This record gives sequence, structure tokens and C-alpha cells, in this order.
Amino acid sequence: MSEITSIALDVMGGDNAPVEMIKGALEAIKTEPSMKVFLVGKEEVITKELANYQYNNEQIQIVPASEVIETAEPPVNAIRKKKDSSIVVGMKMVKEGAADAFVSAGSSGAILVGGQVIVGRIKGVERPPLAPLIPTEKGVTLLIDCGANVDARPSHLVQFAKMGAIYMEHVVGIQNPKVGIVNIGAEEEKGNALVKETFPLLKAEKDIHFIGSVEAREIPHGQADVVVCEAFAGNIILKLYEGVGAVLIDKIKEGMLSTLRSKIGAFLVKPALKATLKTFDASEYGGAPLLGLNGLVVKTHGSSKAKEVRNTLLQCVTFKKQKINDKIRESIQRDSMSSESYK
Repeated sequence: MSEITSIALDVMGGDNAPVEMIKGALEAIKTEPSMKVFLVGKEEVITKELANYQYNNEQIQIVPASEVIETAEPPVNAIRKKKDSSIVVGMKMVKEGAADAFVSAGSSGAILVGGQVIVGRIKGVERPPLAPLIPTEKGVTLLIDCGANVDARPSHLVQFAKMGAIYMEHVVGIQNPKVGIVNIGAEEEKGNALVKETFPLLKAEKDIHFIGSVEAREIPHGQADVVVCEAFAGNIILKLYEGVGAVLIDKIKEGMLSTLRSKIGAFLVKPALKATLKTFDASEYGGAPLLGLNGLVVKTHGSSKAKEVRNTLLQCVTFKKQKINDKIRESIQRDSMSSESYK
């Protein structure tokens, strides 16, 4: 029998909580029998919603949490004061080993703070980055960092590159993933101070396949498997990516329904178009893991529905099976030993 992956799911976080969170959890356990999901939140709310479904109760357990951290709350104060919130309770389960992973669509700030303060960083990891998979012409690319570290240093970006390469190889299955750094041109001498300082460090790294600079327009073409940047640029790339994608899909639908002829054409191309658009649906790829922590913490979109929740939970199973944290820890330890040998 497969080893059980236990996941604490914040049922109260996100725009569509608790209905879509619970629905996603129930869809996930049907797909993966080796998964157990702890539904963390207000017990009476969860119990009422679960009454609408039939499910394997050995794979679902309610963990009561009486408080909810709202998106607008200052994250540090919220984590300190709301000890019985679904975010804090779920993260403590990961810290104490009661759960292998924590998933939430709730407050990004609280998740970032809680991840570092409660779960804690792997020894040697300077900053944990958020790393979502984004769709490209060739499949998917890991964007790292997309929101956790706005004021990053060159050493942080080097660690991001290494952790991202480990994730892409062992979770996504891309051998020797290509790593690029976001820049305003292909030339090595271009960029701001951070990029100019980081570029030679990445170039000198033996553990990664560094291909140099990647301009933003090349990201959708899949030029690199791992795209490295600090969180300010990464968050802009991600939000613009999502916004343009949504507008294009709406415009395509609008154009196809504008005349009788276009409606007939839409009917004929619908199966092929649906399959193509599915590859550019962010919900297909799960959430953004906060890499470099002592346990797995994954942030999903605030607007997540059941499909994204399900895929995020399944993503956690792969993360555990591939022992990603162990591989990151080994990589950081090798770097530490190399540094010591030069002293």
C-alpha cells in the first residue's frame, strides 16, 4: 500500500470558501487513495457542507479552527493574535508533523509570514520563494519568485534557481531544466544592479543549466524551464500573464459568437480550441509552493475553485513522493560545505 500523504487544507481561505475548498478536497481523494485531507476551519460550517456529499470518511477529517485571517489584515499581527485561525492551526500541524503539507487560498501575506515563523526555513535557506507553474508554448515554466521577496539579493536568486531546478526535475519531470534570469535584454551587461550581480554567480554554478537572460516576451514561448527574478518583477509578470490570458479568451469567445458564420465555425473548432485553451488554464497546474521550508506550504489563487484545489492537493502528493525538501536540504548542505572548504 502507498504511503499516506496527509494535507491540512484551509477551508476558510479564498473567495469561494468553504464550498469550493471542500469540493476540491473530495474530488482529490477520489483520484488519490493514498491521500488524507484535514479540513481546517469552523467545524459547524464544514459539517454542514460535508452533509451534501458521500465520501470515504477515512480520508477526510475535520480539524476545528474558530478564527479566520482576512486578506486586509496586517499579516504579522494576524499570525500573532489569531492563534486559532485556520492558517495558524494548519501550519502548526505541518510543524508538528501531523500533516505533510498545508494548502490555502487565503491571505498571501499571512501564508508567507506563517510559513517562515511557524513552519520555519530549512537550515541554510536565506529566503523561501513562491514558485508557480505558468503555461507556455512548450508546456510549463516555473516562475520563481512571484511574490515573497521583493528586495532580494544575488545570493537569494542563486538559491531560487537551484530550488527551482530541483522542483522542475523531480515534480514536473524535466531533465536538466534550463534556468534563465529575467532581464530587459539578452546581453550579459544589461539589467539593473541585482541582475548584473546575479548573472555571473548563476553562470558559475555547476549544479544548474543556466542559459542566461530571458526577456519577458520569451517567457510564453518556453525559452527557459525555470525563470528567476525577485518578487516585484515576478508578481508583475504573473498578474499580467493572467490578465492578458483572460482577456484573449474572452475576445476569442466574443468573436466566435458575433455572427452566424462565426458560430458555425466555432462549433466546428470547439473540440480543438477547448483542448488548446485548457493548456493555458492556470488552475490545471495547482498552486505556488513556498520552497525552502521545513514542510510544504502551498498558496493557491484567492479565486480558486474545486479544480485548482484538487490539482494543488495532488501536487502535494508528488512533492512528498519525490522528497523535494530532502533534495533541497542536500543541495544547501553541499553549498555550505563548499563554502567552508574555501575558508
